[in-house]
Amino acid sequence: MVREQDYAAFGERDTIDKIMHPFLFRIGSFQLPTYGLILACALLAALYVALRLGRREGLDPAMLLDFSVWLIISGLIGAKIYMILTGWRFYAAHPGQILTLDTLEAGGGIYGGLIGGALFALWYVKSRRLPLAKVFDVFAPAIAVGQCIGRWGCFTAGDDYGKPAHHSFWGVVFTNPSAHAMTGVPLGIPLYPVQLFESAATFAIFLLLLWLYSHKSRDGQIFVAYLMMYAVARFVLEYYRGDPDRGFFFHGLLSTPQVIGIVAVVIGFVLLYALHHGGRPHKRVEQMLGEPKRARS
Repeated sequence: MVREQDYAAFGERDTIDKIMHPFLFRIGSFQLPTYGLILACALLAALYVALRLGRREGLDPAMLLDFSVWLIISGLIGAKIYMILTGWRFYAAHPGQILTLDTLEAGGGIYGGLIGGALFALWYVKSRRLPLAKVFDVFAPAIAVGQCIGRWGCFTAGDDYGKPAHHSFWGVVFTNPSAHAMTGVPLGIPLYPVQLFESAATFAIFLLLLWLYSHKSRDGQIFVAYLMMYAVARFVLEYYRGDPDRGFFFHGLLSTPQVIGIVAVVIGFVLLYALHHGGRPHKRVEQMLGEPKRARS
């Protein structure tokens, strides 16, 4: 995949296909998707960040590891459900596709993953009597760095592709038939690399969250900051997306992620108000009040 103006530099088209592959290698009928490997790296990076921040907050590492595993599973289930709901016209006409290997291998929708993970987290945290806002703060930067890396996997597969960018320097051209077969990405025309745009945006969000972590005054601020920043970034990036299976509202005016983003921003403002008008204070204030440092696991 390269910019259209770089075609001459590479010469033959089959040379372009060697730059990036949807599959790293094939052995007989087995093939290793590049997307899957990068997604695994994204999950490991997110887990590392969560464990580091969790130790800083005095949370039990074993509890965090157990929570993370189930959080990933619930997030993946939520992402699949979101993908099916936003593509319901197709799945209603082809119900047999719901349980196919293609559906299981697909990443799903990030908002579905966030909603599924959040619902599970609310149950888990309440059942274990953990500090809700503190746990959510720990995982917010972890999610951001996971998204940053994971979007490179989307890029290698041609998933979540951008709109045509015929007159833009940013245009990239997908040429691998396997990418088209898996994701429907158009071949041979320049597209906005919106996957990389989102990777850059979530990396910036990750850095901002780490900076805010050392300056926060109340638990919950980091999660709310992530919720609102990602919603705004995703809302803008949706205008560069070209894949048609995201679901739309108001006669195509807004996509499903944009509608969810608006709701997320509203929820963010409500949570900010709650945090600053009766929200739980940060751990330094908790220690001053004599509350325990460590949460029960």
